[in-house]
Amino acid sequence: MKLTLGFSPCPNDTFIFDALVNGKIDAEGFEFEPVLEDVETLNQWALQGRLDITKLSFPAYFKTVETYCLLPSGSALGNGVGPLLVSGSDKVVSEEDVNAATVLLPGENTTANLLFSFAYPNAKNKRFQVFHEIEDMLVTKEAELGVIIHENRFTYESKGLFKVKDLGEHWEQKLNAPIPLGGIVIKKILGEDVYAKVNRLINKSLQVAFDSYPEISEYVKCHAQAMLPRVMRQHIDLYVNNFSLNLGEKGFSAVETLHEVYKDQSGATKLT
Repeated sequence: MKLTLGFSPCPNDTFIFDALVNGKIDAEGFEFEPVLEDVETLNQWALQGRLDITKLSFPAYFKTVETYCLLPSGSALGNGVGPLLVSGSDKVVSEEDVNAATVLLPGENTTANLLFSFAYPNAKNKRFQVFHEIEDMLVTKEAELGVIIHENRFTYESKGLFKVKDLGEHWEQKLNAPIPLGGIVIKKILGEDVYAKVNRLINKSLQVAFDSYPEISEYVKCHAQAMLPRVMRQHIDLYVNNFSLNLGEKGFSAVETLHEVYKDQSGATKLT
């Protein structure tokens, strides 16, 4: 059976799926067609039901629960992994300043957008950009504030930017729950047997990656956008953890907590 599989070119995703899509493990009769795109593109495609299996932000999952089911393996969820609100100036930024400013965000359906709105419910001047463009737009003063994710957490200071708020830290302090960033979902129409097998294969693929870590494979390197090996490892260390192997009760509970916040902001269907 051939299945389309969407994930981002970021090191945490390529680290997880390398063995699966490159024949390093037995795919048990499946053929996976990898589709690598920015997470907000994957979010938009999920809303259209384009891919059989895909990485997506959890707010996008909440919008697609009629089509997709969340897999226990492959997620990005944890403590200290949240997005950062940053500024091009070192001046103190008040909540009123944030509310009045233009804020760049990495996509309407991203967890970053949801966590920003949770921290600043009255900030309405949002502009959505591809995540890797936000740093440079702040450096060139095209906007006052921006929310950064992925490897930009490790590079913003070197570009002369300043942290205003750790949105993940705010979430953890208020709700005492890990931060659910993104998950792997599969079309419900494929059935429970395919669900179980694909989940097992993703888990096995990640185990193979962990077995050779801290070595970084060529597959991860070639998609890392000229990222330094040190930054690749920081990225993997931050976003890939035991929750990536299996969300478990604590992980699924954190996703439900995020869903409750999502419903408060916009309304949503019950998770099934």
